[in-house]
Amino acid sequence: MLDAHLVVDRDTFRLDASLTIAPGEVVALLGPNGAGKSTALRALAGLLPVSGGHVTLRGKRLDDAATRTFVPADQRDVGVVFQDYLLFPHLSALDNVAFGPRCHGASRSHSRSIAADWLARVGLADHAHAKPRQLSGGQAQRVALARALAVGPDLLLLDEPLSALDAGTRMDTRAHLHHHLADHPGATLIVTHDPLDALILADRLVILEAGRVVQEGDAATITARPRTDYVARLVGLNLFRGQARRDIVTLPGGFTLTTSEPCEGPAFVAFPPTALALHPERPDGSPRNVWSATVAGLQRHGDHLRIQLSGPLDTTADITPAAAAALRLEPGSQVWAALKATETRVYPDSAE
Repeated sequence: MLDAHLVVDRDTFRLDASLTIAPGEVVALLGPNGAGKSTALRALAGLLPVSGGHVTLRGKRLDDAATRTFVPADQRDVGVVFQDYLLFPHLSALDNVAFGPRCHGASRSHSRSIAADWLARVGLADHAHAKPRQLSGGQAQRVALARALAVGPDLLLLDEPLSALDAGTRMDTRAHLHHHLADHPGATLIVTHDPLDALILADRLVILEAGRVVQEGDAATITARPRTDYVARLVGLNLFRGQARRDIVTLPGGFTLTTSEPCEGPAFVAFPPTALALHPERPDGSPRNVWSATVAGLQRHGDHLRIQLSGPLDTTADITPAAAAALRLEPGSQVWAALKATETRVYPDSAE
């Protein structure tokens, strides 16, 4: 459905990323601030021309720098739901949704009929005559989604679709959104920084950093084998890169980690913060990996405390508040960190 190679130059920043999306597929584009997510969305929407590469949608070339082809945004079969929804404040919910079909040449009555059907689908039939200021955040998001889908777009773009909502509303709206995206026959791209939105809504994740795609795949693959620090933090893992020889991985600086599985050559080692045990004295017994560390910071993380540790390895550990109190942890405290080999995950660094 979508085949795009987006090359966009903006001042000192360059986006150079390829994206493909199949019919009915939902892809989430994730990345830190400044990675190029919004630039990619704007290029696909036709709000920003590519400097190189191309955008092809259902076999039609929409943008091609080499041939100077450029189809304006209003002539593309693309629906967009912006982060702040951008509903027309002077129009009712019904007329907001009818705006798209009307622009595509449908009569006023037919456009309003389409809009009424879509409002019913998103559960807002009773709010057809409400103005945007009379809607809650979740309701406004669903009106914006209905407006984007009312034109039957080949490509649906959603820019941080749930970021403006509070936690309770987000959960309910996420469920509505998941339902409607599953029924959309075209391609869908969700731009988000929220891993939970991506994991729940998307079939496939594409990770963008510094304008480049650094990893892509389904949630299980990316969660199991992160390939950058950003992805590791995204899925809640400590990640290190080194040289493996059998069950020993030597990290930059010479520190070694013993793993439970053999590997050879350039490799990643990953383990969750819950795998690290902290002790006031050097422990004896089963842990194969033990080192001295300094507490660099503490913060609440759900029911646990997340402890930032510095030393031969900069890591995070999750422990209970009771354990932290028993250890009398505070910034600057010295502890011993222990990691069982069986808690590690090692896999080849195929980029090398």
